[in-house]
Amino acid sequence: MKLHEHQAKELLKKYGLPVPEGRVAFSLEEALQIAEELGEYPLVVKAQVHCGGRGKAGGVKLVKNQEELKQAVEGMLGKVLKTFQCPEGKLVSRVWIEKATNIQKEYYLSITLDRAVSKPVLMASAEGGMEIEEVAKEKPEAIHMLHIDPALGLMPSQARRVAFKLGLPVNEFVKIALALYRAYMDLDASLVEINPLVLTKEGNLILLDAKVEIDDNALIRHKDLEELEDLTQLDPLEVEAKRYSLNYIKLDGNIGCMVNGAGLAMTTMDIIKLAGGEPANFLDVGGGANVEQIANAFRILMADQNVKAVFINIFGGILRCDRLAQGLIEAAKMVQIRVPVVVRMEGTNVEEGRRLLAQSGLNFINAEDMWDGAKKAVELASKS
Repeated sequence: MKLHEHQAKELLKKYGLPVPEGRVAFSLEEALQIAEELGEYPLVVKAQVHCGGRGKAGGVKLVKNQEELKQAVEGMLGKVLKTFQCPEGKLVSRVWIEKATNIQKEYYLSITLDRAVSKPVLMASAEGGMEIEEVAKEKPEAIHMLHIDPALGLMPSQARRVAFKLGLPVNEFVKIALALYRAYMDLDASLVEINPLVLTKEGNLILLDAKVEIDDNALIRHKDLEELEDLTQLDPLEVEAKRYSLNYIKLDGNIGCMVNGAGLAMTTMDIIKLAGGEPANFLDVGGGANVEQIANAFRILMADQNVKAVFINIFGGILRCDRLAQGLIEAAKMVQIRVPVVVRMEGTNVEEGRRLLAQSGLNFINAEDMWDGAKKAVELASKS
């Protein structure tokens, strides 16, 4: 679950981390009131969307007076902000207004999980303010990576070494790094990113921007954080899928996928591309899916107008093939099937599942194996 910048800063401030003084506004009236409370210009107005690259897209404005503030806020609120990371854009329903900072130099600092070694990793760079992916591609030596033993936590000596490498005020950086790690662990975060971490002309370190992502699987321990999710930043189909505990992510292709198991779902998307097609989504119905969940999953696939064919790829283990077939038959009663559907089933009760589909009178296309299913789905999508 992604948090807005203002939510991340408000959380990190509780850990004693230095963030610019600011407030969130949902209207021009609130923005004007906040500007009055902050006391003086210049101020910075930031569109709150779950997209990187806001500054280049006009989503961050320095304002020097009330008139410029009005223009900036009116130019953002209620508008769709398109960035290179979100070419289709995100609706701006709130803005963050904060005091301007005297910037001397920008740095990058983050903590995330390195799944290759199953440890948190602290990443820092003197190339702040840029996309870290570009830095990693163009100047990988500029990124300092420090793996953290989860049993010991981040040690002050480790943070000091990073501070020396970056040429930052050591004591201040150590306090920030240790507090950031505490926040990362306490919040069950999958990512805490500060870009940029700013050294001001006064010699202080400030978290000028903050991104926090919470592990969805840990939200059961953080009901207060769960309430922070802004559903307007999600695709409507993803919001619908969350209602039914389905793991769904919309993509740009035209072949809908329904699979059980994240690994098999990734493989299915890969084999569709190998066959010359493009997947329209990631959809994992899970091992314990019931008839209702499968029916809802199918309804979500049909709601995507880009989908020209569906590839259902199920390995029947916990989710038996006969249960899948029952779900598909029920879905067909509730949803108009407007595209061809290719079904590949293997595993528990596969013969019963195939019998149910064959006797249903519905136009499902059987596949001999995964490769056969992918080729058929790609061919059918190209004809639609």
